[in-house]
Amino acid sequence: MRFTLRRTLKTVGTVAATAALISAGAAAASAHVTVSPDDPAANGYTHLTFNMPNESATAKSNKLDVKLPTDTPFTSVSVKPIEGWTAQVITGDLPKPVTIGGSTVTKAPTEVIWTANDAAHEIGQNQYQSFSLSVGKLPSAGTKIVLPAAQTYTDGTVVNWNETAEEGQPEPKHPAPSFTTTAADDAKPSASESATPAAAAPASQTTSDSGASTWGIVLGAVGAILGAAALVLVLTGRRKSAK
Repeated sequence: MRFTLRRTLKTVGTVAATAALISAGAAAASAHVTVSPDDPAANGYTHLTFNMPNESATAKSNKLDVKLPTDTPFTSVSVKPIEGWTAQVITGDLPKPVTIGGSTVTKAPTEVIWTANDAAHEIGQNQYQSFSLSVGKLPSAGTKIVLPAAQTYTDGTVVNWNETAEEGQPEPKHPAPSFTTTAADDAKPSASESATPAAAAPASQTTSDSGASTWGIVLGAVGAILGAAALVLVLTGRRKSAK
């Protein structure tokens, strides 16, 4: 009985360790610089929240540089202050004139750079920082807005989050933060209309979607593994009782 119980407990321990490794792998895979809009409706303004985790085991992260779109530029960009960080909004010439609301726009904000003021505010291991912008107006519904970002570490390493995810293809190693605009608020169905699935407004697509689905798969796998381990314990007890 002692040998059987000891072997069973060893099996459970191995299962738990495997589950932990799976979880750690998923965490590493989803630790990207991402962006989340609070309202991606076309023709409106939105707050964009960038989350930047530290992925280095030896250095801190002290700078985030985000490129803004120039083909569908934001004519208004405001930065939410962060204690210990300095933000710089850079305005530049657009590659070509763009017509927005009947007006021709040749210059617009093209880049935002956040820099830590001192070592105390740099992002260390197992930490992340959120950076917020208020931007507008958003382009027409269904427009994918890509916001390439560069993350700098104190050892001089720069990680460029600038790869575009292609539909139907695996997520790239360094995906660029992005989201897709939805129907304008005045074009969205009423509450009664939205109760019908066919009339529901399309959901916003962000780079964080893949992270959420990854965790769902991981948690499901961990639950299945631990359930199997519990079943082993029950069956072992039943065999011993039958004897």
